Amino acid sequence: MTAAITILALLFVAFIALGVYATVKAVGAAKRGVDRTITQARRTVEDTTLRAKSLGQTGVAGELAQLRLALRTSMRATQDALHAGVAEDSSLAESVGLFRRLSAHGLELDDELKRLEREPDRATVAGLLPQLRERTQRITHSADSLRWAARDRARQFADDDLDALNAQIDIEAGALRHWTVEEGPGATSPSQPGAGTGAGAGRGSTAGEPWGGPAREETPQAITPPDPRLRTRYPWQKSARPETTN
Repeated sequence: MTAAITILALLFVAFIALGVYATVKAVGAAKRGVDRTITQARRTVEDTTLRAKSLGQTGVAGELAQLRLALRTSMRATQDALHAGVAEDSSLAESVGLFRRLSAHGLELDDELKRLEREPDRATVAGLLPQLRERTQRITHSADSLRWAARDRARQFADDDLDALNAQIDIEAGALRHWTVEEGPGATSPSQPGAGTGAGAGRGSTAGEPWGGPAREETPQAITPPDPRLRTRYPWQKSARPETTN
């Protein structure tokens, strides 16, 4: 009895622990989902603000906004392309690793550009613009190279698969069109010369049959005398009398 109570208590504790673990995991997943949503919304708002600044402002502020917008757009597009491609092509894992290293430089540059947007000394910031522009171009060029290389690789794989599929379809189509019936070595086609030769080949010719009907042989009918018993009798005929032996 004591053992049964102990087992039930252990099962109860295990169920409680499992429930707590599942609850913590669910709360963590929900929190991560909320964080991703908030981060995405913040990025969308920031990108929209940068577009507005790059179009509506001139001078140093507009230049900084353009650099940040170009940097963020290129890095995000490359990130999405690599993460989508590595799921189908594991060879892109090294490219993803290189992009992570490039992202560190991109995030550092983005933070620096963001700080310079709030810098009141515009003359100093204007002197830094050529260097900032060069760093942005170097990072975006590397990101674009990775992105287009991954896309070219995926397109080449798709083209190779399509070529192989087209070749298989051509072979199958040719097999489907091969409907000629092969004949045996001694078989002779009715349309070949010498067909129907032998005794009586000349008789029963289908020369007179316009639609190619079967050949019919004229068989002479036997001439037999009519059977008197099968003759039709009429009412006015007299029946034959039997002969007497007297």
